[in-house]
Amino acid sequence: MLILAGSTLCAAAILGVVTPSATLRAAPPVVQLAQAPAELQVTPEDHVMGNADAPVTIIEYASMTCPHCATFHTDTLPTLKQKYVDSGKVRFIFRDFPLDQIALQAAQIAECSGKDRYFGVIDVIFRTQAQWAASKEPMAELGKTLRIAGITEADIKTCLADQKLATAIVGERQGGEKAGVDSTPTLFINGQRWNGARSVAALDEALAKLVK
Repeated sequence: MLILAGSTLCAAAILGVVTPSATLRAAPPVVQLAQAPAELQVTPEDHVMGNADAPVTIIEYASMTCPHCATFHTDTLPTLKQKYVDSGKVRFIFRDFPLDQIALQAAQIAECSGKDRYFGVIDVIFRTQAQWAASKEPMAELGKTLRIAGITEADIKTCLADQKLATAIVGERQGGEKAGVDSTPTLFINGQRWNGARSVAALDEALAKLVK
């Protein structure tokens, strides 16, 4: 498990315990109307889906081992993409918030797949999460699944040995913590944290006020 001690976490201390802030818990169905923190600015390193000029930006912080994140990606995101992203109304950004070392390693593999394949790879990761995340050798099992995407065992070994990449992913989590993320998945809609249900119907209601 990751040692997650706020902004003091360093990638050299990968093994440890997840802090209580990373636990999943119910949250009130509201959008907090606070000023968007600097950590929510879009950067060239972000993985972006959709029109850069879309009137609405949704940033998701998620962990590759989080079952609720997998549910969002398999049940909600495809419809969200079809209705809002593909039509140019919403720009969707995915950011890593690993809850444990397995999630960190899966995030490294996704990053190594390249920007063109990134969203396809994380889709496979979330759709097959129940099979690989609970196995005795999660990365080996995930590697078998990702061979269809052209990711080889050698690719995975090289990727997992990249400590600079691991540090960057941990840094992304730290940025999420500074922005107020304390559970996964967390969505920010135009800089405002969405703490409500993540169903299509709930997001339809939230986006109706922002999308013309």
